[in-house]
Parts: sequence; structure tokens; C-alpha cells
Amino acid sequence: MSKNFEWASPGSDLLEKEETKVKPPAMYNVVLNNDDYTPMDFVIEILERFFSLDIEQATEVMLKVHYEGKAICGTYSAEIAETKVAQVKMYSKENEHPLLCTMEQV
Repeated sequence: MSKNFEWASPGSDLLEKEETKVKPPAMYNVVLNNDDYTPMDFVIEILERFFSLDIEQATEVMLKVHYEGKAICGTYSAEIAETKVAQVKMYSKENEHPLLCTMEQV
């Protein structure tokens, strides 16, 4: 660790101050999982609405979900990833689709 020195107050001794380094937050992938019931158009809508993907990006991710079983929609801090998962689950349920959305630590 590097050390800085600063005066405590006029006329007092020099104090030693250690710098602490802040670690970046843990990151999480938000993942969509394939099922046999959710329409492809609905998956594209989810990707555009909640992950701000354009139509080409959303289509590419949707096809990866369809053919590979799952795909990463984005990588976020824990709080944002939890919010995105909750939004997708709620919206899917409101539209009567069983789309599974999860988060995995990077």
C-alpha cells in the first residue's frame, strides 16, 4: 500500500495515513433459458424492452437461446441483475409465458 502523510492540525505531529483500495463489485450475467412454449417474438420483445438491444442484437440472442439452450442478455452488478431478472419474470408471468431468467456470477 502506498502511504500519504498529512498534518493532523497546526503544530501537531505528522500522521501516517494508509490508502485502501476499493474492489470493483462482483458482476453477474443475466441469462435467458430456452423452453418449448415461449414464442420467439416474445423473447425478442423482452430483449428490446429490458436489455435495450436493437432488433438485430435481440434476434441474435434469441436464436442463441433457441439453439444452444441459453444465452447471456447482459452483465451487471448484483442489484441491477436482480432487478432485470425480476422484471423479466414479472413481465413473462403477466403475459402467461414460462420464460426462465436467471443470474450467474461472472
